[in-house]
Amino acid sequence: MEPNATPVEQPMPVFYVGQHESQRTVPVSDRVLNQARDSGYDMVTTPVTTPHFHSNVLALLSNHLSQLSEGVSCSEDTPTPLIPPLNPTDTPLAPSETISQLLAVTSPWIDLASPDPLVANVSRQVFNMEVQYAAFCGVGNVIVQGPQLMHGTAHASGLTQYARAVLEALNAGPYLHLQILLPVYDEADQDNGDVMGSLAPFARAQYLQTAEPERKAELFDTWEAWDVIRSVCKYNSRLSVALTVPRYLPTRSLQSRWFSEAPRLLSFPASAFLKNARGYPVLTKPHQGLISHYMRLRTPPWLLLSDVGPIPGLAAPSIPVYTAEGPISPSASASATAGSLPTEPTPAEAAQIPQSDSRKHKDPTPYLSYIRHLQRNQPPRSTIERFGAGYQDYLQSPLQPLTDNLESITYEVFEKDPIKYDWYERAIAAALRDWRALDKPRSGLEVSQGADSDDYIDENSDGKGRVVIAVVGAGRGPLVTRALRAAETTGVPIELWAVEKNPNAYVVLQRHNEEDWDFQVSVVKSDMRSWAGPTLPNNTNGKVDILVSELLGSFADNELSPECLDGVQHVLSADAISIPASYTAHLTPIAAPRLHADIRGRAATDPLAWETPYVVMLHQIDYLSTTASSSSSSPDKDDSAAVPDVQTAWRFAHPLRAPVLQQSQTRRGGSAAGGGGGAVGGDGANEHNARFCRLRFCCREPGVLHGLAGYFETVLYEGSEATVELSTNPVTMAAKSRDMISWFPIFFPLKTPIHLPAASELEVSMWRQTDDRKVWYEWMVEAFVTIGDAGNSNSATSPATAQPASAPPEKENSAKPAKRRNDPTDYLTVPPTQLTIRTFPPRNHD
Repeated sequence: MEPNATPVEQPMPVFYVGQHESQRTVPVSDRVLNQARDSGYDMVTTPVTTPHFHSNVLALLSNHLSQLSEGVSCSEDTPTPLIPPLNPTDTPLAPSETISQLLAVTSPWIDLASPDPLVANVSRQVFNMEVQYAAFCGVGNVIVQGPQLMHGTAHASGLTQYARAVLEALNAGPYLHLQILLPVYDEADQDNGDVMGSLAPFARAQYLQTAEPERKAELFDTWEAWDVIRSVCKYNSRLSVALTVPRYLPTRSLQSRWFSEAPRLLSFPASAFLKNARGYPVLTKPHQGLISHYMRLRTPPWLLLSDVGPIPGLAAPSIPVYTAEGPISPSASASATAGSLPTEPTPAEAAQIPQSDSRKHKDPTPYLSYIRHLQRNQPPRSTIERFGAGYQDYLQSPLQPLTDNLESITYEVFEKDPIKYDWYERAIAAALRDWRALDKPRSGLEVSQGADSDDYIDENSDGKGRVVIAVVGAGRGPLVTRALRAAETTGVPIELWAVEKNPNAYVVLQRHNEEDWDFQVSVVKSDMRSWAGPTLPNNTNGKVDILVSELLGSFADNELSPECLDGVQHVLSADAISIPASYTAHLTPIAAPRLHADIRGRAATDPLAWETPYVVMLHQIDYLSTTASSSSSSPDKDDSAAVPDVQTAWRFAHPLRAPVLQQSQTRRGGSAAGGGGGAVGGDGANEHNARFCRLRFCCREPGVLHGLAGYFETVLYEGSEATVELSTNPVTMAAKSRDMISWFPIFFPLKTPIHLPAASELEVSMWRQTDDRKVWYEWMVEAFVTIGDAGNSNSATSPATAQPASAPPEKENSAKPAKRRNDPTDYLTVPPTQLTIRTFPPRNHD
């Protein structure tokens, strides 16, 4: 029964498009900013420092290196050169009312990750100056060039230094947001040393040569660099990644990984575009799908057009400029400052406009016009996307309807599901038809025996009585309505009971019975476990033939459906049917950095934040274990995506077999016949509902495990006609119950993320525990990777758990993987009948 809030319908996202020039020579004044807005841009980038400052830094570094090379002094005795403070000629920025509308860009020519300590130190000084001054001026967002990974034969040797510099920069201002600009993948022709005047070539040879063999760039190198940076920065909410989109998109697995990282900005250089037959820039279908995919996020990224041409009108401001939306008048800038834009040019300006069709004029912003064209032609949202627009990656605590009385608005959200109740009606109808076809005995009386009314007389009554249906946990009555419809459709006479413990919902049920159901329903206020069954005319209690409930949670049993249905089973007849008949819980490991960061924030005030599974509409995640993948790069096509490996944890079926139920009754009370008590407390009367699973997942690509995603499947009814099923499992949902929105997945978090190398294995242990008073989950994750030749008996193996970079891997002279066990946390103490959790966060032994 999730979600538990009211959905908010949201319109299609607006594209926020910025303009970036890597060699911008004109300071971004208010006039330039207004001209950019007139052209259709929403934001403009600006360098923090000028070429004059760049020249001074180069001269300072060159002089220092010259002194070292001439033997004037040794490097150990010579202090690192100090960069003098900024002066007005060193920076175009100044505090202003419009400064917050600019995106500041730190100098791309510095090399914070240089293995040469001299170059790294100078770069760090420049970086700190720029970030601190941008924060002082009021800049809200700063784009930082990502680290250069290759320096000679050294790979990522200065990455931790780079990450440390970013961590310090985050402290420069409490409102400063940093975006690390990285390529989607490390292309062979991308080299930060190619930037004009880069400091990287100044690195001395002794720091560039290592004993390591020459290494080629790998597909996930830039993502792994980003993972190091954000891990060192402890998933700071003011740190995000900005991606430079290449012309050729990578494999779908890498696209999915970047999608899970919540990029704040997507940069499209001119090289990412193709030219169509008319010579205009366009993006390929995969690129269009990529944009559409990102624009469906709760917080869509900004789009940055890089080096696609200058802002129109700056070179000759007296001449009108034509765009896709019409002419820009020379007075537009002044009018924009005044707060209103003219819709028509002045008569003098109109005289300069040629009389030919304006569409024949060359578009001065063709790249921007194309992006706006994509914005106007975004594909419509699906049913789930429309419903979940406000829920994406929003953490919610699971409902506990057995403990809490739900609000009316919560019931209302469930009742809007376009699929679930139709499928329930199908299941009830199929059960009624099979009941009649099999000529099963009916527990209800004849209509004429009702004694007090003659309503609901079925002309097709065969004189064998009525089928008794009980809807337990009826809520506001949607399943009651569907049961009545199923009886009318099949022509099978029924006797219907609605049982609900919520006193507020009980009032609504009585009103529905009076106004909508024509008193065809017997409404009972009771906990279903305490209900004695249908009341007969002689004041005894009868039996129920079909028991209908919707007690399932996001992980199937997390709302205590097994315990509730066991408690009401005493009212069932010998041939009774339960709808649902069975349900299974499913798990898969996921990377969810956004959820992990959110829980880190909650943990500051909630000590149980890591011990709680959350109901969440998983969206910006990546499946770490997949069973199939495709080289297609079309993220808008479901069939091109890798299929997640979602495995079954356990299963429950109802009605419970009589011997199991009898043993449970025997154990209740602590008699000698009931055994020695429960394993974790209590008499053990509910231990038949305890479960355990151990699942193994293969992870082909490197990644970081932040937690486990949980789903469920249920068989509502399996009969002679067909099997009616519901599913939230992403592998089977489309086939079994497409567009169902009543349940979101569940997320079991890990306090310490586990870093997974490529070709590693995960072993997940999950328990459903009970002490007769409460139920809780425990989970533990172990990761393994085999190093070396598996056929060599002396090969080394190491656990793929997170550990300090300086810690050497454990080694054993055995082909069996070494593993490090994790320690459980303390037990939780909670009120009775409340679902609770005990977790095993990854933790290393000292």
